Amino acid sequence: MTKSLFLLPGDGIGPEAMAEVRKIIAHMNSAMDAGFVTDEGLVGGCAYDAHGAAISEADMAKAKAADAVLFGAVGGPKWDEVPYDVRPEAGLLRLRKDLELFANLRPAICYPALASASSLKPELVEGLDILIVRELTGGVYFGEPKTITDLGNGQKRAIDTQVYDTYEIERISAVAFELARTRSNRVCSMEKRNVMKSGVLWNQVVTETHKRTYSDVKLEHMLADAGGMQLVRAPKQFDVIVTDNLFGDMLSDVAAMLTGSLGMLPSASLGAPDAMTGKRKALYEPVHGSAPDIAGQGVANPIAMIASFAMCLRYSFNMVAEADRLEKAIANVLEAGIRTGDIMAEGCRQVGTAEMGDAILREFASLSA
Repeated sequence: MTKSLFLLPGDGIGPEAMAEVRKIIAHMNSAMDAGFVTDEGLVGGCAYDAHGAAISEADMAKAKAADAVLFGAVGGPKWDEVPYDVRPEAGLLRLRKDLELFANLRPAICYPALASASSLKPELVEGLDILIVRELTGGVYFGEPKTITDLGNGQKRAIDTQVYDTYEIERISAVAFELARTRSNRVCSMEKRNVMKSGVLWNQVVTETHKRTYSDVKLEHMLADAGGMQLVRAPKQFDVIVTDNLFGDMLSDVAAMLTGSLGMLPSASLGAPDAMTGKRKALYEPVHGSAPDIAGQGVANPIAMIASFAMCLRYSFNMVAEADRLEKAIANVLEAGIRTGDIMAEGCRQVGTAEMGDAILREFASLSA
């Protein structure tokens, strides 16, 4: 069976990182008969330049038809003044909304070879393996009303609305509990029930979902601000963290920096299983952004993009052994002292984007032989 992948490299370093994934896809097709079929489109600033929108209707249709979407990065100073509705980031938000990708999975893994690169003491982060499950299509980013009103006399009022329904909290907490069962069987739910009604409901629904279906999983509750403090105090206390859209955005970036570099971390955004086929719509992306300051220089770290493809193998195609080998290849290359500039350390060899990608591909091919 063919496996359809829609590639959206985007802006900045996105195309450079995506090029390294294309090499791996080509190798898997030729050496493993993997059956990947790829198409490619525009998203973000490059789509605005070409179509006047952050993603065209034609490319949205291709994204909906694909088994999975691989996404690079969007944005940059070139598009700072474009209208808000067609800003580069609107392309990603539309993909998440139209594909109904409600569950964002962001692992924070500290490879042993990079423990010294973290801003925390190595003993606090060595062996770190956290999975943050962020609700992605509700909350304050999508709630209405969302307005800026001119009140006169030089005053304006901005309104963003935090909205959650029971079913949204039930389905994201179910994803967290299911994933915890494959890991260390622990979930920490984070919200702000002390000051937000949405936090009160979140806490209630997660508790009820746990009691009804997942009582075998250990559940803890923590206020989101305390969670941020604990992430930098003792991060290895956590296994799976489940939280809303806004807090998930912030806490996952905090967790990312525990590992030493945003250039290291992948993510997956998943929809609900299809009632007939069981397949989920899915989008996979690195968390590092477009990094326009280094775009086009061949120095970007492609590991987060490659690791996002490993998540794609795992969650969209059930190619678990292949995903394990690709992640092991990344770890082995780092252990061998090969580094891009963002994770460079004394005694290591600094390489560029393509050379890092080639090293991981060689190791992956060796492990797969």
